[in-house]
Amino acid sequence: MAQELRIITTGGTFDKQYDAISGELTFRESQLPRILGQSRCTLTVHLEGPLAVDSLYMTEEQRHEIARTCLHSAEDRIIVVHGTDTMCNTAKVIAETLGKENTKTVVLTGAMIPYSLEGSDAIFNLGTAIASVQLLPSGVYLTMSGRIFSWDNCRKNKEKGIFETLT
Repeated sequence: MAQELRIITTGGTFDKQYDAISGELTFRESQLPRILGQSRCTLTVHLEGPLAVDSLYMTEEQRHEIARTCLHSAEDRIIVVHGTDTMCNTAKVIAETLGKENTKTVVLTGAMIPYSLEGSDAIFNLGTAIASVQLLPSGVYLTMSGRIFSWDNCRKNKEKGIFETLT
């Protein structure tokens, strides 16, 4: 079992916080250190935050930056915290960048409701990702709402507010 893992945070709903002045959800700082402490996670976790962007506004170059970060990571077990709207797009770029000879396990996850708000799914999704990244074989996956998806067989159903398999 993996004892070290890297978590790359890219922003998305997971890390948004309510700004009382503007009345909007904005990015301030990653919620991951607080969540990991609260969860009493005993793994060695290396946090990396190259971006803080809503995935609807993420560029292809930013997706490639995330993929290169995964490729060059010293850890073979990687979680990418990502906005749910384009998580599948980034997973594809990561899988293509890592290639067929990939030996890393990469799990993307996010949240439909920010960690900072009541009723958030962030902690559950992160916990599922942490367990999954340790148990899954090498490859690129997504995990949301307790389910694990292969990068090439899932989509976000925006009408239902869930992720589902394509086939």
